[in-house]
Amino acid sequence: MAKADTLNVPEIAFGADRTTQEYVYARLRNAIMVGAIEPGAHLTMRGLAEALNLSPTPIREAVRRLSTEHALQILPNRRMTVPLMTLGRFEELVALRITLEVHAAERSVPYISDIIIENMVALDNEMDRVLSEGHYDALTILNQDFHRMLYAVNPHQVCIPVIESVWLQLGPFQRQVLVRLNQVPGVDHHKQIISALRARDVVALGEAVKNDIREGISRSGRQILEQVA
Repeated sequence: MAKADTLNVPEIAFGADRTTQEYVYARLRNAIMVGAIEPGAHLTMRGLAEALNLSPTPIREAVRRLSTEHALQILPNRRMTVPLMTLGRFEELVALRITLEVHAAERSVPYISDIIIENMVALDNEMDRVLSEGHYDALTILNQDFHRMLYAVNPHQVCIPVIESVWLQLGPFQRQVLVRLNQVPGVDHHKQIISALRARDVVALGEAVKNDIREGISRSGRQILEQVA
């Protein structure tokens, strides 16, 4: 069981417009999405309350919401766990991620500005830096920020909440893949995404996003899961 003194629940900004329940949900959701809480980790209400220095009441509601998003599994003994990844579930999530993110990226092209592109370049450069230092939490957050910046530029988008639900389910396993392999693909597909955006090339952008997912988490994750299948 994950103990309060070892449980990693990274801090996030509280925000004046957030209730305590919303803050707890956002903080636990972020911890799972970036893989700070490992698959198979057993949690309790008491342990989470101690880790967050809060009463169990707001935590109970956050846990309920996260269980409906398949980010937490409630066990019969009232404990909770981050679900272990299976090969079949992994293939479904990766296929869904490709479909959603290629769609969101292609729809963003009419709204892309040079300022947005340069901001994405800055994020990609920062990713290179934290990767060289082995900061996997920061790497995961920056990667999500990179993709979210691209998709959110479309003022009519409705995909981001759905995309984030997939990230939430993949996050803990994706972190395991990064730590276990201690490497990333040789081709930097983020730079291909940026090149396609500069050219306003919708087809090239879709291919770059697809390859970024397939040759990143997809290929490495499948290798690990096939070894334990």
